[in-house]
Amino acid sequence: MADLIVDGGQPIAGTVTPSGNKNAVLPMLCATLLTDEAVTLENVPEISDVDKILAYFERMGSSVTRADDGATLTIQHDFTAFRDARADLPLGIRSAVLLLAPVMVRTGALRFDTDAKGCALGLREIDPHLEILEQFGSRIVNNQPYDIRLEAAITGQEIWADYASVTATETFAMMAATASGTSTLMNAASEPHVQALCEMLLAMGARIKGLGTSRLEITGVDRLSGTRARVPDDHHEVATFLAIGGVTGGRLTVNTDVTAHMTLILRQFAKLGLQFETTDHSITVTGWTREIARPYTREMLPKIEAAPWPYFPADLLPQAIGVAVGCNSEIMFWNKIYEGALGWSSELLKFGARVHLSDPHRLIVFGGNSLRPAEVEAPYIIRVVLGLFLAAIQADGQSTIRNADPIRRAHPRFVEKLTELGAQVRWA
Repeated sequence: MADLIVDGGQPIAGTVTPSGNKNAVLPMLCATLLTDEAVTLENVPEISDVDKILAYFERMGSSVTRADDGATLTIQHDFTAFRDARADLPLGIRSAVLLLAPVMVRTGALRFDTDAKGCALGLREIDPHLEILEQFGSRIVNNQPYDIRLEAAITGQEIWADYASVTATETFAMMAATASGTSTLMNAASEPHVQALCEMLLAMGARIKGLGTSRLEITGVDRLSGTRARVPDDHHEVATFLAIGGVTGGRLTVNTDVTAHMTLILRQFAKLGLQFETTDHSITVTGWTREIARPYTREMLPKIEAAPWPYFPADLLPQAIGVAVGCNSEIMFWNKIYEGALGWSSELLKFGARVHLSDPHRLIVFGGNSLRPAEVEAPYIIRVVLGLFLAAIQADGQSTIRNADPIRRAHPRFVEKLTELGAQVRWA
């Protein structure tokens, strides 16, 4: 694992273009298995999870062509070779669960090992995915590892999910797209990356109603065609760059195609004193007052809550916390999704920040801190590295973030982009 060396206290300014959304490109890649025609994806980020899925495709006889720009991929699957080979899913990435539906549609049988892992955000159950497969007619023959068989033709189903799971919603969409009849999912997730997958399926010929809502209705079609689709910019990275520019006193512009998804995100960061200007294709951070917006109900503590979209995303809570340690008064952060995802906050104490972890879901950050450089340990959580980075970049002097590698899983060339903007940051 590599460490990140950060020399803070310098303004970071200029113009930057964010990477494609990791959480969008992975299901979009998996959905290419639903057609035997070529699919071209643009704005593909260069991350290890993408490489692992592409290596799996090639091992199964698929054709993968990468354009000179490195960000455009064309994929075409050989289903004869795919059916004749073992359909074991790749290990080492939790996104392997996104292959469950398309592989089952394509082969009718698969093996799946639960050793596939992603970030250390507590228990990440696969039950919602398996339940969807079962409701569409699959049978789990064995579970060490999982051996799953399709026992009948896939037909439309009405499903009411226990909670709004992003990846389970994507599993549903890929199963329903070519099922016989109409399928409905209540309590569907509606995050921008779910919308991106559904928009790609629509371009392939799927019939989907309720895009961006909690109720998805999909009428299956006999076959899906090839298409050309763009992976949307990562709204998490957009917000992160803006936060970095703001806390360092720089005027930083992010050119992006996701400004429509940024309204609530910017409003929450504005609670922390960050100021913005927006156009249809760009967002600029113009200043930072360090003042926390006070609620009209004076007895209440200011707070930012993270929950499933269209709430503020949990993947942006660490970055908001990283801004808040430089503010002038207190604010509470409430993660309503992941239990234990705020345990890293004790590392902020090393920077001189005063924080109090109230319980596994709620953290209070006190204002008026005099931040100092520090050496901190990052857990294996992508966005937490960014939260620690935001604290480090504010403090005058050199800080070290140990085990910072996770950011490479979602933010390619992140350090290189920052150095081009004037940041003093490097890998060690």
